[in-house]
Amino acid sequence: METITDGTVKESARERAYRILKNSIIMLELEPGTMVSESDLAAKIGVSRTPVREALMELGKTKIVEIIPQKGSFISNIDYDLVEESRFMRLVLEMAVVEIACESAVDEDLLELEENLVMQDFCISSFNSDKLMELDNQFHKKIFCIANKLQTYNMLSAMSVHFDRVRKMSLDTVENTVKDIKIVADHQAILKAMREKDKAAAKQHMEKHLSRCRIDEQRIREKYPGYFK
Repeated sequence: METITDGTVKESARERAYRILKNSIIMLELEPGTMVSESDLAAKIGVSRTPVREALMELGKTKIVEIIPQKGSFISNIDYDLVEESRFMRLVLEMAVVEIACESAVDEDLLELEENLVMQDFCISSFNSDKLMELDNQFHKKIFCIANKLQTYNMLSAMSVHFDRVRKMSLDTVENTVKDIKIVADHQAILKAMREKDKAAAKQHMEKHLSRCRIDEQRIREKYPGYFK
């Protein structure tokens, strides 16, 4: 389990606990259906039990953690209705946000997105799916920042845990590698539209991109039968 920050922002103990727990759930270090101990988590993260308890309660608001009185806290099993709802939220919000970003993006913003895509290409060639997923999320977050909608992104990110951990379950197969290449190509098309300030094209490419994100539910269920409700 991660125990350090990325060094770019100062965090409170609660923010630190929330960030690390959320990432550990997405990366399946905390598996669906497992009970978690506040004391154990606090020791691993390097904070007291109170911020861990607060972080678990915050995660409980989006139903990624289930807190049962007199029993304890559990990482929720996967609910495919919530997975699809989080994907739907991304689709609606990001199609709107990228239109705004087309108008407000400056050269520095576009350069940062371009640098991100260079690293995404490297991750594909080195088969580093975990880093690619991280860069993918950073790319989308940057678009929200360009549109001055960071709080919207933060609210969306909380709900997206349901979708992100299912993305993590996708195996590193040849089929998924091809899909990853297409996703990076989508990012490149979105960036091109933003450079040209073509809002219609940016929105169209974003819709196409997020429509690729449907997960093969049956295949995932067969691989991880104990993870689902």
